[in-house]
Amino acid sequence: MLKIAIPNKGLLAEPAQQMLREAGYLKSHHPRDLEVQDPDNNVQFFFLRPRDIAVYVAAGTLDLGITGKDMVADSGVDVDELMSLGFGNSTFRLAAPNNLSSVSSLENKRIATSYPGLLNAWLISAGLKAFVVQLDGAVENAVKLGVADAVADVVDTGTTMQQAGLKLLGEPILTSEAILIRRKSASDSVAIETFERRINSVILARDYVLVDYDIPSKLLDAACLITPGFESPTISALKDSNWSAVRAMVPVSEVHQVMDSLYQAGARGILVTEIAACRL
Repeated sequence: MLKIAIPNKGLLAEPAQQMLREAGYLKSHHPRDLEVQDPDNNVQFFFLRPRDIAVYVAAGTLDLGITGKDMVADSGVDVDELMSLGFGNSTFRLAAPNNLSSVSSLENKRIATSYPGLLNAWLISAGLKAFVVQLDGAVENAVKLGVADAVADVVDTGTTMQQAGLKLLGEPILTSEAILIRRKSASDSVAIETFERRINSVILARDYVLVDYDIPSKLLDAACLITPGFESPTISALKDSNWSAVRAMVPVSEVHQVMDSLYQAGARGILVTEIAACRL
């Protein structure tokens, strides 16, 4: 049975569970479950602290895990990143009060963080000496409460830092998102390949829509340049031989521009359909 770790709480928990449901797993469970059997798919899910997931996977106790790239980096363990999952986007940044105006001004200062492994690795690579103050959880008030001169934390918009009287310093130390990981150099298996394929199908389904439209047959070539699809668009004959029906996958981010271009090219009856899942 495939053993997979997923976040039990935090910002990654619900999006991860939603993705699994869309992929046909985790059909029912209680919020307080520690583990759930999925006999239909021969998978066992373990609900763990996001910070611990990489450690379990690296040890070979579990086959796969869903967690944040920042947490993997902070753990210091060696795992394979199989794919990015498209949610949980954030950056790991330095922030300080106005009297510290640059990264170099943090030399020999105290930096509070709940990601000591990630921060220490960056300090070494940057050639910067500083004292790491390890805290568990939010660190925004560490400067105000006098335990640190600056902080390093996961940032979404930066609003929370501003409310604490801090400004962001330098470039992001790490850009993070949810990822699927497995033990380093683990052998491939049909079960793991099937799980990856299902998750990838959800990602693709979210990124694409189906566009159907009718187009005068003499304008088909121009229309197909607008909607090339994956291998090629599907073209069907209509009762009126002067017209053809076309179906193609189009990126969600481009769908309205594509519809405008198709209409200008002579297409009519343009319809957009969401994709629940796919295999490509």
